[in-house]
Amino acid sequence: MNNLSLVPFIALGLAMDSFAVSISSGSIIKRHHINNNLKIALFFGIFQGIMLLLGWIVGMSLNELLSNIDHWLAFGILTFIGVKMIIESKKSESNFDPLNTYILTTLAFATSIDALAVGLSFSLLKISIIIPALIIGIITFILSFLGVIIGKKFGHLFQGSIEIIGGIILIIIGLKILIQHLL
Repeated sequence: MNNLSLVPFIALGLAMDSFAVSISSGSIIKRHHINNNLKIALFFGIFQGIMLLLGWIVGMSLNELLSNIDHWLAFGILTFIGVKMIIESKKSESNFDPLNTYILTTLAFATSIDALAVGLSFSLLKISIIIPALIIGIITFILSFLGVIIGKKFGHLFQGSIEIIGGIILIIIGLKILIQHLL
């Protein structure tokens, strides 16, 4: 299995923050309309892809400097993000208007910071970025769209466990990258 084949799994891990926020958003929105679902999903999907790209660009500029420790950095970054997601799953959400463009932009940025770090990891592993950015953006879009619908129907029932699952997925991927390079 090559690194590119891991992208859908990384996308699922990265999308869990956005999915959890989308569930919360769906539970808060009073009037559900497909345009509201699309707005939330587009913000999360686009930010996820752009932040991945930005991390990759930064990493490419530092590539030669970091090439001897790239697998350790990828492992460390993915493990840190995974643990952070698990810890943050325990925090409670405050009320917010998820359709307010300023709030939605802030949420999309905050949930995509992890993608910035993953983009950096991709550059260190010399993975081309266009296909992963598209896959990660699309998977985040789809899960965010579904998250709003699930939030409308089931509220905050799944939120904490979704982020824990996403964190575990990222930690496992980090371990796989490290083991693959050490063997």
